Amino acid sequence: MSFQVGIVGLPNVGKSTLFKALTRKQVVIENYPFATIDPNVGVVVVPDARLDKLTEVSSSAKTIPTTIEFVDIAGLVKNAHQGEGLGNQFLANIREVDAVVQVVRAFRDPNIIHVSGAVDPKSDAEVVNLELAMADLTTVDKRLAATRPKLKTGQDKLAIKQVALYERLQAHLQPGSPARTLSLTEDERELGRDLQLLTMKPLLYVLNTDEDANEIPAEISPAIAVSAKLEAELADLSPDEARTMLKELGLVESGLDKLIHAAYDLLRLITYFTSGPEESRAWTITRGTKAPQAAGVIHTDFEKGFIRAETIAYQDFILGGEAHAREAGKLRLEGKDYVVQDGDVMHFRFSV
Repeated sequence: MSFQVGIVGLPNVGKSTLFKALTRKQVVIENYPFATIDPNVGVVVVPDARLDKLTEVSSSAKTIPTTIEFVDIAGLVKNAHQGEGLGNQFLANIREVDAVVQVVRAFRDPNIIHVSGAVDPKSDAEVVNLELAMADLTTVDKRLAATRPKLKTGQDKLAIKQVALYERLQAHLQPGSPARTLSLTEDERELGRDLQLLTMKPLLYVLNTDEDANEIPAEISPAIAVSAKLEAELADLSPDEARTMLKELGLVESGLDKLIHAAYDLLRLITYFTSGPEESRAWTITRGTKAPQAAGVIHTDFEKGFIRAETIAYQDFILGGEAHAREAGKLRLEGKDYVVQDGDVMHFRFSV
């Protein structure tokens, strides 16, 4: 199961620097707007110390972490929806992402130009949010225009519901309000899912700060503070050197690890594990997933033929592995209605 996070923001806020540090993938970084023309996609490992412990306990030959994808999108500018800069043509690249990370500039460097002439995190966030809302408004306007003619007969019940929803969304988006702040029923959310509205997606702000600053304005939330410059320096070091540098700076984890974990939480994701002599592996599922669907992440046949799940809590497993947990009565047999918990170590039984 693959999850994507789109990275957006104004030009020269540090998006590409952050993306490079995240993925250790070389992208074009220049001191001018629109250096990133085509979207860059990078697969990032989700750090999880529990997986290393499971590998140790099971003497696993391989360790396979779970991953999350980040998509770097070209910078937007004010009035992009009216054709300014490169317009909003790049927004189509993030229609498919599951969540949005907006990088907001807070660092001060006279050598790096700011498209608005001054560093103002709150104003920059408002500019980007307005552009995303206007792009969504265009989407809703087009869908509304295409659906309204179906009301002429008065017999199309689906069209009646759709038009009612689209009109509510239209009125909400027109002043620049994000779609996620509109109160919708589950039926309405399902009805509007195919619109793929950008402002309906979960949003996390990343405040790109100077190395010695991490203050976040109250108006920007939810948010984390990260120094993209520092993260880029850390990414060029060996793991041991990076850990030493973090320790010297008095940091428990890197800003990138903080971002990855925040994105994971934003998407309401959790991890369960499989562990044995061949491999210890992390699997990503959404919170609330039941055992058969969790098994289906490994292979669709596991879900179709699901019988039961042999389940051990992580804290019980690491005391001595599966055999010890079984002897201690800590191995549970869970059925189709079991909701998988973060950290569960599982072995699935299924029919073919």
